[in-house]
Parts: sequence; structure tokens; C-alpha cells
Amino acid sequence: MTYTFFDFLQLVGALGIFIFGMKIFSDGLQKVAGSKLRSILKGMTRNRFTGVLTGFGTTTITQSSTTTTVMVVSFVNAGLLTFVESTGVIMGANIGTTVTAWMVAIFGFKFQITPIAVMMIGLFFPFLFVSNLKLRNIAEAMIGFGILFIGLDFIKDAVPDIDQNPEIFAFLDSFTDYGYLSLLLFVGVGTILTLLTQSSSAATAITLVMLFQGWISFPIAAAMILGENIGTTVTANIAALIGNVHAKRAARFHFFFNFAGVIWMLIVIYPFLNGIDWIMQQFSPGSLSVFSDDPAARPNATLALSLFHTTFNVLNVIFLFAFVPHMVRFVERIQPDKGSADDRFELKYINIGLMSSAELSIEQARKEISLFAKMVEKMHYGFLGLVYKKPEKQRKFLKKLEKREEITDQLEVEIAEYLVQISENTNVSSDSIRKIRNMQSMINDLERIGDLYFQMSKTYERTLDDEQEKVPDEALEELREMLSAVHDAIIIMKDNILSRTAEVDLQAAIDMERKIDEIRDRLRERHYARLEDGVYRVRSGIVYLDLLNRLEKIGDHIMNVSEAAAGKKFLVSKIEGTLPPVRKEAKSRNQ
Repeated sequence: MTYTFFDFLQLVGALGIFIFGMKIFSDGLQKVAGSKLRSILKGMTRNRFTGVLTGFGTTTITQSSTTTTVMVVSFVNAGLLTFVESTGVIMGANIGTTVTAWMVAIFGFKFQITPIAVMMIGLFFPFLFVSNLKLRNIAEAMIGFGILFIGLDFIKDAVPDIDQNPEIFAFLDSFTDYGYLSLLLFVGVGTILTLLTQSSSAATAITLVMLFQGWISFPIAAAMILGENIGTTVTANIAALIGNVHAKRAARFHFFFNFAGVIWMLIVIYPFLNGIDWIMQQFSPGSLSVFSDDPAARPNATLALSLFHTTFNVLNVIFLFAFVPHMVRFVERIQPDKGSADDRFELKYINIGLMSSAELSIEQARKEISLFAKMVEKMHYGFLGLVYKKPEKQRKFLKKLEKREEITDQLEVEIAEYLVQISENTNVSSDSIRKIRNMQSMINDLERIGDLYFQMSKTYERTLDDEQEKVPDEALEELREMLSAVHDAIIIMKDNILSRTAEVDLQAAIDMERKIDEIRDRLRERHYARLEDGVYRVRSGIVYLDLLNRLEKIGDHIMNVSEAAAGKKFLVSKIEGTLPPVRKEAKSRNQ
């Protein structure tokens, strides 16, 4: 029977079902894990050994080493992990990815699991419509598990039979007669296959099917597995292209670590495969050798390939563990840190994209908002420099405040878009939706704080050019008290942004906001007294009062951010007032 183009489309469709099932299974497991996944990831920061365990556990949960390594690159880029700490997780991810191969080999080829898979889908399908989110996520994972093995069964049926299509065997055989060169060739085939499927697990499943159907021999299948170990590093390297130097280093380390493993394995591959065959003979006495062409040996050969996959990755970690510091230095040498400008706009936490679960994505956004708050604090320091530094340095602070205000505008837009993506592209819970809305509120208030500092700088700029608007030193010294209280409020706000909702110190924020109001009222009374005594001109007084009122307004927005971090409705109701706005078009005067 000739293998037709229609048969080939069936094979592609079967592969699509398998990958789709794996994705649903992986997504469901990640949603079930939820915050637990974040807790597992905390183990990364201890040492390389716990990092290996963390990488193994995370990959077992996500069922994807690619997901784990991209997550690691993102965390390194975010500063949650150092480059050195990430190395252990990457090594553990290589071991964790072998779990999928065992699942496919045992359930896909040793047992007839398709009827069970269909029953599982029927059993869990009704739970997709229950109100309990955890049950829905478990049902999703189990349905994905069922679809995965139905897809695998379809792949086995869609792959052409070698006996009925000898021309396919003749074609493959023409590439397998070159001995060691054939192994190198199929290492490349495995790498390309992983790049095409964008999943080492899917590529491994295809290799197992090819071995089971007799398309390729056991050594060739082992070579393809080695190639897939290289191919799986590409996705993380692509993700790191837009990351910082530390993210790039983590991705490069993953490639060089896996590549070094493939090199030493290719040197000892034939005695190593003989050892795998010997182990299989011990556990299954009387069974045929995995090198046999007999179809009866194929189910055992798939198990032997899974054993090879796991043994290789475990030994690779053991052998190269001591050389990790040398590899780290090598990667640091080829990927040097060129440094970065202080005021350059660059997202540090969310520029790699959405994480594998809504919960982790929200945490990334929270870290980026924390960076936003630090930028606001820099604007506070910039305003202090503008008011209290020597005249020759004041213009420099004006430019810094203008630049940083532009950055706050960009931060608001980028973070807001990321939060929208989380709600659109992931199955988020009602609790996560509330967090997203509170974060949207936070970034709106933080951007408004940036605007207020910029407006204050433009107001104060007038005093540099017009002697009649100059504020007396006595008044500026009194203003220090207000600026100090606002800075204390910013510090409390920064801590609250990074705290869990239940741990937010809202009382401290309320007390500080009241203190700011009290200082504003007291300084305003002194201002009116100075006006009555003729200490300064009316125009100078207007400038001083404008600065005072805007600082109090900043205190209000800081309070709003803390309340949003606590998940509370706004407790302090403020009347907006009638502050004369300074239009952003005024920036052009200094451009």
C-alpha cells in the first residue's frame, strides 16, 4: 500500500492532537500548582543542589523543560535569580523532562491506554463546568492527559508501516550505513525536529514512535535524543534575546551545558548503549536485545530509550556539576556585561512576556510596579537636588526630572498592556482579577505622582529665571519637613507594593498621610503669616503654596497606591482642588 499525501496529513494532524493534549495537560498542572509553583521556585536561591531539585520538580509539574528554562531566563532577567543560581535549575530541568518520555514509553507502548484515556475524558469533562476553580483545573489537566495519549495512538496508526512501504526504509537506510557519521547526522535531525515542534517532549515522543514502528534502530534513536537535548535550549536563547546580560548568560549556559553533555556521550555512546541493553536484560530476563530487528523487541526498546534519556541526563549533571564554575566563567567571558545607563527606559521584569501561569505573571508585574515606585523615588531625589543644590547643578536636575517623567509615562503604558494580556491570555481566577485591577490603579497613581514632580520642577524653574518669583531660603528650609514626610511615605509605599495583600501595613500609610496633611496645614499658616508681614512677594508666595499643595497631592496618590496594594477601597476621600496645571507641552522649552 502506497503512503499518500492524505496519509501524511493524518500524521501531521495526529501530531497536532498530541502536542495540543500536552499543552492542555501542562497548563492544567500549572494552574493546579498555582502559588505552590511559586513556592517551589523559591528553592532556587539556596545552592546548586537544591536548584537541581527545584528544576526537576518544576519541570515535572509543567511537563516542559522549555517552560522551566524560559521561566528561569525571565527570573534572571528580573533579578529574582542570579546567573549562578539559575545553573542548578537548568540542570534539574534536563532531568525533569525525561519524565514525559517514561510516561509515553510505559503508557503509550506497553499498555493499551487509549480506552482508559477516553474514559478519563468522559469522567472529568463534566467538571469543566463546576464553579470550583481547582476542580476545573484538575479536570483540564486530566482531559489534556487523555488527549495526549489519543494523539499518540493516532500517530502510531498514521506512521507508515515499514513492511508495506519498503521505499521509506530504503530511504532511511541510506543514511544509517555510515557508522559513526550516521549518529552525528541524526543528532542534527533530533535538533531540527525539536526546533520544528518547539517541544523536546513532542520530539521525544516522535522518536519513540519511529523506534517502535521499526523506522530507526536503537543507536539512531539515541542519537536523536541527544540532538533533542541541544534543540530544547534554543527556545530559551530566543527568549533571552530581549533580556539583559544575565538572562543571556543563563540561556547560553543551558546551551553549553547540554552541548558538552552530548560531546562526552558521543565519545562513549556504543559501550554506553550496550550497558543500557544489559540493564534491560537483567530486569526482563529472556527478552530480546534492544538492538534486535525483531518487532517483538520494540516495546522493550522504547523503555530502553527512556532509560538512556534519564541515565544520560542524570550522569551529565553528576559529571559536569564540579565544572559549573568554569562554565560560568566561560559564559561570562563570551557574554560580557557592558553596563547600562541609569535613566534608560528598560523594562526589567516583564519584557520576556507572559509567564507559564497567571499567578507568576502577576508576580512579575508586581516586581515591575516596584521598579516604577523606585523611579518615583528617584524623581523625589531629583526634585531635592533641583531645590537645594548649587545653581550650576540645578539645570541638570531639571533635565533628569523631565527624562524620568517620560519614563513613568512609558512604564504605565507597558505595565497596563501586560496586565491586560494576563487577563486575556490566561485562565485567571476572580482573586487574580482583583489583583490585576488593583495593580492598574497603582500604576495610574504612580504615573500621576511622576506628573506632579515634573509639574513642580517646571513651577520651580520659573524662580530660576525670574527674581520676583524666587522663594526665600526660610520658606525652602521649612519645605524640607514636607519633603521628608513625603519621602517616608514613598518608602512605606514601596514596601507595601512588594508585600502580600494581607501583610500590607496600611495603618503606617494612613498615619503618614495624616502627618503630611498636618504639615501642609501648619506650613500654609506660616506662609500666610509671612505674606501678611511682607516677607516675600505675592508671586513668590504663589509658587511656594503651589509646591506645598502639589506635595500634599503626591501624599494622596501614595496613599491610594498603598490602599490598592492592600486590596481596599479608597479610605481617604480627597477633593481634587483647583491646582493650576502645568501643561506637558511646557517640556518643549528645554528640548
